[in-house]
Amino acid sequence: MKNIVVTGGSGKAGRAVCRGLVEHGYSVLNVDAQASRDPVCPFYKVDLNDLGQVVDALQWSGGKDHPFRKFRTPDAVVHLAAIPAPDLMPDDVIFRNNVVTTYNVFDAAIRVGVKRIVWASSETTLGLPFSPSNPPSYVPIDEDHPMRPESAYSLSKDLGEEMARQMQRWNPETTFIGLRLSNVMEPSDYDRFSSWQDDPHVREWNCWGYIDARDCAQAVRKALHVDLVGADHFIIANADTVMEQESAELMKTVFPDVQFKREIKGRETLLSIEKARHFLGYEPEFNFKQI
Repeated sequence: MKNIVVTGGSGKAGRAVCRGLVEHGYSVLNVDAQASRDPVCPFYKVDLNDLGQVVDALQWSGGKDHPFRKFRTPDAVVHLAAIPAPDLMPDDVIFRNNVVTTYNVFDAAIRVGVKRIVWASSETTLGLPFSPSNPPSYVPIDEDHPMRPESAYSLSKDLGEEMARQMQRWNPETTFIGLRLSNVMEPSDYDRFSSWQDDPHVREWNCWGYIDARDCAQAVRKALHVDLVGADHFIIANADTVMEQESAELMKTVFPDVQFKREIKGRETLLSIEKARHFLGYEPEFNFKQI
């Protein structure tokens, strides 16, 4: 599995994923509406709202001497393209864009014969933004936590997971792996962490979670090769939180009535990555303490 199309390869997670794949010997095509500021692989400008353009992109082979010419149908598609968060555009625009583009990528991949699709779902499907009046059901939050989309953005991701389940059912030989990514951080973002330490409420909205973009890339690579046929989803976060304070103390301060499913040690993440560890072999390698 060496020939990969990445949608949204110009975004924060996408840049890290494209770089990580290229550095590990994959042939990669970045399909996006705009070129990447870190152009490590060929770029193909596509409006993912147009199914025909998406089908064309998944069959594109480049020019005569183009490095991407060696394959026409990719071995897998990594779908990261989306309006990446709530409140960036009107709700109906976010919802329409994210649902339609996800459908188009899934459908086009199946039409051209791709059997594996790895795609970016979101931690927001689990009830974010959390607050004392909207706490998580328990911690650490795992994949069995109730799905509680609270915005047009998170609803679009929730429906993306349902699309994956149903389209896989229609095509039983395919694999759809949804990565519920936490808040993606690049090393340059870590300078901001110090400003959050005096007020645990600043980052309560996702239980102080984050994911280093480079570990996002690792999770994608693991998902490309895991022995799985079907549709499944995994929380992908760092092993720690954005805070210096221990996680159990943070919970007692902000969410004192929330149940602990097990003992929380030190600064460990409250977004459980145990399923990703067990099934994908995922283990975070980067954090804000080791920039």
